[in-house]
Amino acid sequence: MKKVLLINGSPRSNGNTFEALSEVAATLNAEGIDTEIISIGKKAVQGCIACGMCGRTGKCTFNDDLYYKVWHAVKDGIDGLVVGSPVYYGGPNGSLCALLDRVFYTLGHELEYKPAASVVVCRRGGASASFDRLNKYFTIMNMPVVSSQYWNMAYGQTPGQVRLDEEGMQTMRTLGHNMAWLIRRLDVSASGHPDREQPVWTNFIR
Repeated sequence: MKKVLLINGSPRSNGNTFEALSEVAATLNAEGIDTEIISIGKKAVQGCIACGMCGRTGKCTFNDDLYYKVWHAVKDGIDGLVVGSPVYYGGPNGSLCALLDRVFYTLGHELEYKPAASVVVCRRGGASASFDRLNKYFTIMNMPVVSSQYWNMAYGQTPGQVRLDEEGMQTMRTLGHNMAWLIRRLDVSASGHPDREQPVWTNFIR
């Protein structure tokens, strides 16, 4: 069965970001695609220190449960990824970005060519900037970005309030349908990857 991993980048495991991701997950499930939601929780999240250990071992040098929960989910095999975050000062949750820096550094090649999408939830402003920031993880790793009928954002402040944003919830459902459609037609495991040139690195300070 096809599977999509959803990462809830909010410290509130059952808050508005979780509600928005759950709407996407329910739609994927209705399309016959399995889902798993991993929440980052409230513990401090270690950021990347660019030590290069992952390049030698295939794993991050830090042994925290959250990272390895995501690591195992990706290694077990996923066909798509959705990352959700609340908006803090016009950007995604810093703890989420700390996790994603490490995940994409170590697992980027496992995620290549797999459909991905970001979801953001805010009270009022900053959604577009947060949406753009999260999508950068996908567009540097050859991942097709799944779109919806509007940018993948929803509005709410108190827990559960996001459900009152009818357009936002419909956007989440459309995202789920579009991701299921793309996963079925892309089928990375069967079609393989396009030919790639040898990477060229250009450093601007010599």
